[in-house]
Amino acid sequence: MKREMTKLGDVAGMLVGFAFKSQQFLDASEDGVRLVRGDNVQQGYIRWGDKAMKWRNDAYDDLARYQLRTDDVILAMDRPIVGGGLKLAWINDQDLPCLLVQRVTRIRGIPQKASTNYLRYALSAPSFVAHIERITTGANIPHISGKDIASFEFQLPPIDEQDRAVEVLAAYDDLIATNQRRIALLEESARLLYREWFVKLRFPGYESVKVVEGLPDGWSRVCLSEIATVNSSSISNKDAPETIRYIDIASVQTGIISQLNEMPFSDAPGRARRRVKHGDVIWSCVRPNRKSYALIWEPSEEVIASTGFAVLTLSTVPFSYLYLATTTDDFVAFLTNRATGAAYPAVTAKDFQVAEILKPSSTVLADFHANVEPLLALQDCLKKQNNELAEARDALLPKLMSGQLAV
Repeated sequence: MKREMTKLGDVAGMLVGFAFKSQQFLDASEDGVRLVRGDNVQQGYIRWGDKAMKWRNDAYDDLARYQLRTDDVILAMDRPIVGGGLKLAWINDQDLPCLLVQRVTRIRGIPQKASTNYLRYALSAPSFVAHIERITTGANIPHISGKDIASFEFQLPPIDEQDRAVEVLAAYDDLIATNQRRIALLEESARLLYREWFVKLRFPGYESVKVVEGLPDGWSRVCLSEIATVNSSSISNKDAPETIRYIDIASVQTGIISQLNEMPFSDAPGRARRRVKHGDVIWSCVRPNRKSYALIWEPSEEVIASTGFAVLTLSTVPFSYLYLATTTDDFVAFLTNRATGAAYPAVTAKDFQVAEILKPSSTVLADFHANVEPLLALQDCLKKQNNELAEARDALLPKLMSGQLAV
């Protein structure tokens, strides 16, 4: 059957979320139904954690119109494009129950016309990103309207062909999701070991170590500057690589670098200056409560980070300890409390340097690194696999969507 050009609004039910009153939000630690807000919508998934806000359980049934279902496609309407990527996600079983908030659109295929899962892939194609770029307006807060989203035109095959295309693409996503779960478990294992050894102080042999003023003998509390340097190396116009792979703030989520933007240095933004090396920890200085940090793993010389990051480089502790010690909730709280500025609360290199850090004995640190470094190495391997899977899927995507590749 012939593919026909159609408008999204003709084959999908679209709904903008409810105007919940933010002063009545419950926080992540309270009992309630989670709310899908623009801040929760990431590139390909819903981010909860510290981003979670909730609503009263007893009001859930009264908000049936805004209840989300598995596979619903979600698009942020404010700042819809971040770091070159679209804030488009879909609801998984583990996200439920949840409710849709204003300035976020739910897209759901109309039965017998469009599969919701097919729409998820059609809207992940470059043509839809280009459409969103064209319709986005507003200088301070770039935004899009529901009417303009609905006007997107694309080729829509018959339902049976949609289902076959979804089957091919979903195979990649299933592998990516499996790896993401493994990455999360590895991260949790490393953090559990960190808490056991350095918070509960139950490190190997702790029973026989003398405790002095609340700390094991040979341990101390020091400023971060005594165990690491901050922003130790930068490039200049004279020694810059001809081509760089740029890490900007928008491409870093909690523990993950989602994208490296390759470009000639001559075209790079002025903030592309920070050198990074294996084991460095990069931390966004803006809005530290968002936990935009990552561990750098075996970068090429062309990888350059924005000056919007503080780059922490080990000096007297292994990088496994540096990474986990500077990404705890207590460390995040310290930075958040030090941040200044109303519109864009930010911290400086000095704030990192004066942060208090526990410095264990060198023997315990070496043992800890021997246990944790393999976990971090496997994490990085799985992240690379996911990048390769995503690239393969994204190469297939426009061909399947256009009918260039038959299924």
